[in-house]
Amino acid sequence: MAGLRKIFMENRKKECFRNEWKYLISTSEKELLKLRMKHFLKLDPHAGTGSYMIRSLYFDDYWNSAFEEKEAGVLMRKKYRIRIYDCSERSIRLERKKKFGSFIYKESAPLTKEEVWKILDGDYGFLLKSPYPLCREFYVECVSSLMRPRTIVDYDREPWILDEGTVRITFDSDVRAAIGSFDMFDPTLPTLPVLEPGKLIMEVKFTELLPQIVKEILPPQAAEFTAVSKYVLCYEKTRYKNGFEYWYETEERK
Repeated sequence: MAGLRKIFMENRKKECFRNEWKYLISTSEKELLKLRMKHFLKLDPHAGTGSYMIRSLYFDDYWNSAFEEKEAGVLMRKKYRIRIYDCSERSIRLERKKKFGSFIYKESAPLTKEEVWKILDGDYGFLLKSPYPLCREFYVECVSSLMRPRTIVDYDREPWILDEGTVRITFDSDVRAAIGSFDMFDPTLPTLPVLEPGKLIMEVKFTELLPQIVKEILPPQAAEFTAVSKYVLCYEKTRYKNGFEYWYETEERK
């Protein structure tokens, strides 16, 4: 553990890691929190009408490492995804999310719709010629570790920010897994809900210290403080598409 922590601290000097806390809350709890938050936080102006839809296409390697490491509680892990907003091609980003406990670090690089289709078609050559290191590293993952698309995650996000500092609180509702295709630009893809009715995910993200005024409004420790992963939830919901292993495990649980 001491060795891992040393590696993490050395990397942190180069990379700006953020804290990320997650809570599984009810819609009624969300409304109560908003009543308290509105006095010192404000809706992110980039949200337009107050919320927006996020669609992420997640990738995993031949061994499903991102899924298995999350399930096993591995301390240091990473995930690759392509993210868009409101099913639009205006902003397309390849992202890599690194995680060390409750600390996260995200890198991103722009893509075009045509480049996304090349990736889905297995044409990775252009990534190697990209000026962005993340794209070149993703090329290596695709070729050497057989990184392939696994599932599409959809949800509606309502973001709140604190002017002072780098605090961001988001409410992610209607989390669902898109099925039928990996065409992430298709707004008509059917979806399957992955959370219980009336539940949503609240995320608190900040660098360095969390202001006391924000700490005081967070759900108490008795609340559902969770390490839930939207990718894992959606992967499990659509696991029947990924081979016969799903059926064997289903039989074992009967």
